[in-house]
Amino acid sequence: MKANTLTFIQTKLKEELTVLSRKPLSEATDEELYLALLTYVQQRSESKKETVKGRKLYYISAEFLIGKLLSNNLINLGLYDDVRAVLADAGKDLAALEELEQEPSLGNGGLGRLAACFLDSLATLDLPGDGIGLRYHCGLFHQNFRDNLQNETPDYWLSGADWAERTNIAYPVTLAGTTYLARLYRLAVTGYGGRTNTLNLFDLDTVDESVIKEGISFDKRNTPQNLTLFLYPDDSDDDGRLLRIYQQYLMVSAGAQLILDECEARGCNLHDLADYAAIQINDTHPSMVIPELIRLLTEKGVAFEEAVQIVTDTCAYTNHTILAEALEKWPRSYLEQVVPQLLPIIERLDALARTRTDDPKTAIIDESGQIHMAHMDIHFTHSTNGVAALHTEILKNSELNHFYRLYPEKFNNKTNGITFRRWLLECNPKLTALIGELIGDGFKKDASELEKLLAFEHDKNVLDKIAQIKKENKLALSDWLQHRQGVTLNTDAVFAIQSKRLHEYKRQQLNLLYLIHQYFEIKAGHLLCTPLVSIFGAKAAPAYTIAKDIIHALLTLSEVVSADPEVSKWLQIVFVENYNVTAAEKMIPACDISEQISLASKEASGTGNMKFMLNGALTLGTMDGANVEIAERVGGDNIYIFGQSSSQVIDRYAKGDYCAKDWYESDPNIRRAIDFLTGPQMQKYGCMENLSRLRNELIGKDWFQTLPDFNAYLVRKNQAIADYTYNASDWNRRALINIAKAGFFSSDRTIAEYNEEIWHLG
Repeated sequence: MKANTLTFIQTKLKEELTVLSRKPLSEATDEELYLALLTYVQQRSESKKETVKGRKLYYISAEFLIGKLLSNNLINLGLYDDVRAVLADAGKDLAALEELEQEPSLGNGGLGRLAACFLDSLATLDLPGDGIGLRYHCGLFHQNFRDNLQNETPDYWLSGADWAERTNIAYPVTLAGTTYLARLYRLAVTGYGGRTNTLNLFDLDTVDESVIKEGISFDKRNTPQNLTLFLYPDDSDDDGRLLRIYQQYLMVSAGAQLILDECEARGCNLHDLADYAAIQINDTHPSMVIPELIRLLTEKGVAFEEAVQIVTDTCAYTNHTILAEALEKWPRSYLEQVVPQLLPIIERLDALARTRTDDPKTAIIDESGQIHMAHMDIHFTHSTNGVAALHTEILKNSELNHFYRLYPEKFNNKTNGITFRRWLLECNPKLTALIGELIGDGFKKDASELEKLLAFEHDKNVLDKIAQIKKENKLALSDWLQHRQGVTLNTDAVFAIQSKRLHEYKRQQLNLLYLIHQYFEIKAGHLLCTPLVSIFGAKAAPAYTIAKDIIHALLTLSEVVSADPEVSKWLQIVFVENYNVTAAEKMIPACDISEQISLASKEASGTGNMKFMLNGALTLGTMDGANVEIAERVGGDNIYIFGQSSSQVIDRYAKGDYCAKDWYESDPNIRRAIDFLTGPQMQKYGCMENLSRLRNELIGKDWFQTLPDFNAYLVRKNQAIADYTYNASDWNRRALINIAKAGFFSSDRTIAEYNEEIWHLG
């Protein structure tokens, strides 16, 4: 049977190569083989599509951080090992083909990666569910470092082979009185042993990448040519903020028309839309789908009041943030300018919401004329969910309490999850193979089976193998970084990794102060018990000045450390350029200490914490987001928790009694670390403007309370390093426990809960 499968794959690749180059398998170039495989995978994916018989999900999101697709699709289709064998027989290397692929630049952070994991799980669980988003030409940006500063350039990912099929379908979308045609592109989403669903991406044929000037600057008013150039265009001016509304409306208007077309084609009469479609609004970016659907339904003859009820029954909303500034609100004048056709509907929705309560804090349009997207989402959907148990409780009890008291039945929790196919099978094949040898392959489909690993908790042979795999993954990361950035890592060191979006609440600056402290300690002869490699991966939004200053400080400190022969033997600081899914797949399997150090109460969930845990890293973190649930599952002995609790933080904000300068003046270690930022060592390699601004921010504001958690972080991190050094066998045992307990954090479980409690698909 195996021989027949290999022969079939070989025949199919030969057929594709005949069309491409008329070369035999052994003589084809890697580029030709990649294109042949792309076509073969697309054909196999197409054969897995199924007819929708009941309710179908439409997951609308501004981001889908899907990562490279070749290997993921081969794994999900059950073809990876066979294709690799066929290529090897012809003297070819599948890994070399994987390197040719451009990573789709359709997302940036956890929001987009979560959406990608959810699409994978929907298909794996054989649930009908498609994504709706935009086809960004240059993503957020491509990050590189120049003079220890973040430099942004376009990410021209569409220059490579495109997995998305251009269709002849285009929907009219009216923006600021001009009608554009939103072209539909379809990208197949394969499930592991399941069906194939679709990611629907919209674009304009008129978008022109040549309008980009120096860096990532362009004329933000030239809508036909710039509309889908970049994800989250710089919103530091009115033109940038207006462009975001243009983008969001293009996505939801074209998406809403697609939804109605597909449902009507399946027999929907519009009055029963909720029987055919479930729409999940992923954060506030797609919120305008609510008034847009109402507008389209009323145009088709549905009465306004009924249209509102239909949309409420069809739509659900996921809240991804506790930060009030991240809940989008737009000045009325912006919507008047870009989408005047929606304003009468939004006004009627606001009036309707005011009949339900006289609390001005729940108004859609507030006294200053700001339109609150999250408020509209909660009023006119049937479900509002948080993404971790702590996050949901904070929403109910604090941030959205006014709404919770009005609609207690709408609020629910869906703790985030990750797809194990991407974050174990693909990125850590050696660990995957070991787990398969120990407990069989059932965990690939049912992650809860990882619990069977607990039977090997005290098996020295197994624990040694886990440690050896970790060492090999460190070597692989070092080789990759050497090739990519010319950086060689000390693979005998403990690897502590903090990789996520650069934001003050995620507190890369806390890690920075710790590293400065260790610099002084090493200079004083107080050595770490083992060398530490501290690795960062993060992009800062182009207009986020302090975030970029933190990057600058870390890059500058890395130069100070590497130039010091005393310190560099014990400490290495590495910032990975252009952090994305590809980089994460290299970094996560090599990690020993997973840095999840956000200020308690500020991280909605996090999913990086789950990926690191799955790959055998131990978490160093606050009781924030999903860290709380990780701690509950692995037990306090198998995680390093530190810092203030969420209630302490919330109370401190409520009292308004935190003064960063008091901590700076009273703690000599904190003062020494902060003052070092503008000291002579940093001045040698850094820019005083950036370093001084960051120093002043930490002393004068420190909104995310870095300083109160500094000493607790210092103690727990050093304890983790000591445990790693002096009790390796116990460290490996605890790594195994983390892997075994990671099953709960599968996105398959999350999606099953969404379906059972909100969507009711199929």
